[in-house]
Order: sequence, then structure tokens, then C-alpha cells
Amino acid sequence: MDAIVTAGGVPLPEEPLYDATRGNPKALVDVAGKPMVQWVLDALSEAQSVDNVIIVGLTEKTGLKCGKKMYFVSNQGKMVENLQAGARKALEINKKAEYVLLVSSDIPAINGEMVDWVVNKAMETKLDVYYNVIQREVMEKRFPGSKRTWTRLKDMEVCGGDMNVGRIKLITTDETNMWEKITNSRKSPLKQAALIGFDTAFLLLTGKLTLEKAETNIMNRLKITGKAIVCPYAEVGMDVDKPHQLEIMRADLKKRLKKTEKTDRMKAGKVEKAAPAKKKASPRKTTKK
Repeated sequence: MDAIVTAGGVPLPEEPLYDATRGNPKALVDVAGKPMVQWVLDALSEAQSVDNVIIVGLTEKTGLKCGKKMYFVSNQGKMVENLQAGARKALEINKKAEYVLLVSSDIPAINGEMVDWVVNKAMETKLDVYYNVIQREVMEKRFPGSKRTWTRLKDMEVCGGDMNVGRIKLITTDETNMWEKITNSRKSPLKQAALIGFDTAFLLLTGKLTLEKAETNIMNRLKITGKAIVCPYAEVGMDVDKPHQLEIMRADLKKRLKKTEKTDRMKAGKVEKAAPAKKKASPRKTTKK
């Protein structure tokens, strides 16, 4: 499966991350010595389920690297248009492609194992869209103080994930009006609920909406098939929207680098110890004439 990485966002002066980016793409902000999107590309490089990577919103001049073949698509201005441009590129690469992995550039804590889990879990069935949610206790255990936006359901509190799977034909459809409204209000659970029906909004407000019921109502309203997947990895929902979240990621990934360096040193030491010592050449015996 090919992955589409959305990386076109540039924070405006009135937005929380402007001081950290100063008119540059958020995807390129430094996180523990790397551009934030590079961490995402490293995870996609590790994943066995990813074939090609399509980056929307950046160019080759960024110097980004990936273990998979990369394709760059220019920023189209809006989230929906960026996803559609990425999906069209995926079809250009492989006309038989049916699904794509949609990954935000601002979830730098993911790794290859998490990417493979999301893809493999989605491909257990053949629906139109698979949307990951993370339970509050999972997120707060892994990232205390992350202050996510929570949707309080009857059976759980969740936040949305930023790595999902979609059918290409659904993404490239001309019916973009509803999708634009949903993506524009994606940080507000109440606005999303109102968009897909006031009955759903009422159930949400009164605490009677279960995840299963929300899934059914949304898919029926949009006339598509899909599934909300409870993801066990907090990293999939730990996107960087605010300065304190950026600092959490910088500290977390700095620790990861130190741990990796320590592991590499230990492995190198074991190799040195395991290497057999060279035998000294024994002196030649001389015979007296």
C-alpha cells in the first residue's frame, strides 16, 4: 500500500505554532535534531506494509530521506484537495491501487510496527474508510499532559488518530462539499456531530452515544462503509498542534535517540568481544647446518 503524507500546513501568525515555525511548513520544524516529518518518513521506511511514499506540500529541495521511493506533490491549498492530489498520484504510480494510507506529518512518535498494525487491521475487511481512535487512558498514560480534544462517548472517551486508511475512489470523488466541512471542523467533536446529523449530536451531548452507534450513524449519513478502530498506540493520535505538545515530542524523541545510541554501543561492544583474537605467529624453527 502507498502512503500519502500531508505536509502542506504553514501556521499563521495568530496560530499557536507560529513562533516555532515563522512562516515555514510545520512539517519541517525541528524535533530532536530532525524535521518533524522526517520521523514520520523513518517510520514508513521501517514498515513492511508500505510500498511508496507520496509527500503533499513539500519539494525535493527539503532534503528529506526515505527508505521507500518518494514522490512529491505540490500544496493544493486545502486538506481535501491535498488528499485528492495524493490519491491521484497513487493511481498514477499503480492504476490497480485500491487503498492508500493517510498519514499526517505531525505525528513524529510513530514507528514501523504501528504503521503495519494500522494497515493490517484495516485490511481485515474491505470497507471504504478506516478511522483510528485512541482511548483517553491510553493517551494520558503514554503522554501525560498532552491535553488532547476528547469526544466523550457512552462507553469511552476518545481522540482521533492521524493515520488512517481510505479507498482511493472515495477520496477522489467529486463530492467534496461534505468532506470539506468535516475536515474544516475536525478539531471540534460537536461541530462534526452536527454535520452528520442532529440526532447524533443530541446523543453525544446527553452521553448516550456509543462508538458503535456513532460509526453506524456517520456511515449511513455519508452513504459509505467504514469502521472506527480503537488503536492501542497513543503515538498515532499524538499530533503536534500546540507549543506544549511540540516540547513533549522533543523530549520524548530525544530519549528515544539516547536509547538507540546506547543499544548501538552495546551491540558494537558485543561484536568486539565476540571477534576471535588473532593468533600470534609462532617463531620459525631453524636447523643448524
